[in-house]
Amino acid sequence: MTFNPLSYIAMLKIITRSLWSNPVAGRRMMSHDIPQNLSGKVAIVTASTDGIGLAAAEALGQRGAHVVVSSRRQANVDKAVSLLRSKDIKVIGTTCNVGKAEDRDKLINMTIEQCGGVDILVSNAAVNPFFGNILESTEEVWNKILGVNVTASFLLTKLAVPHMEKRGGGSVVIVSSVAGYQPMQGLGPYSVSKTALLGLTRALAPDLAHSNIRINCVAPGIIKTRFSAALWENEGVLEEFLKQTSIKRLGQPEDIGGVIAFLCSDEALYITGETITVTGGMNCRL
Repeated sequence: MTFNPLSYIAMLKIITRSLWSNPVAGRRMMSHDIPQNLSGKVAIVTASTDGIGLAAAEALGQRGAHVVVSSRRQANVDKAVSLLRSKDIKVIGTTCNVGKAEDRDKLINMTIEQCGGVDILVSNAAVNPFFGNILESTEEVWNKILGVNVTASFLLTKLAVPHMEKRGGGSVVIVSSVAGYQPMQGLGPYSVSKTALLGLTRALAPDLAHSNIRINCVAPGIIKTRFSAALWENEGVLEEFLKQTSIKRLGQPEDIGGVIAFLCSDEALYITGETITVTGGMNCRL
């Protein structure tokens, strides 16, 4: 095929006109371009003052949801609320240690009292107090990890469900990890807890569907957050992880926040019981 410069110039003119008439096509979506498809919804996000949780809160808020953020420290809650409000997001916040029953009750009750209901629950809180040979982990370590990472996710969902039913349905998103598919060396108990969340999502889906409530799971890869700093601050460790990905970069919290917001929207109405892996192409199979 011979190169025709006139045809090439004509093509460039068409593309240019298209970009001028639809500027969104030529750049990343800005906050004022984001569809308000969650207007009128109330979204609780746990562990949401930093990292993935904060990105999820922002993504939901940008789409019109009234967001409830939480963290164990009041100073972190205040900082996150101030940041989100500076971006014109409707938000309130409270301290919450999801491992404590009284804190879980407080989170749900405050949301009902101040926001009028619950439509969305994003269970993001997790702990990892152990690193090393799994055979050296103690019963205390297992109780702590499973209690916060798994049991609290179930109990929070159980608390939120009656309020979602009153509003005709809702959406739950549980944050797992690529470690749930491929246990990470030194993170045995944590990895097991993240595998358990994949099963919890599948187990809850049929029963929640009777109440028009969808539940899905997101399994992030290596995301650049303070929680995962040990995995990406060491260049050698990071290089080994990136060898396993197709997209040769660390994930960003916003990469996960957008997926969570999608799963909570009407665009995902026919998706439940699923886990979406957001890993940059890392192979994930149980």
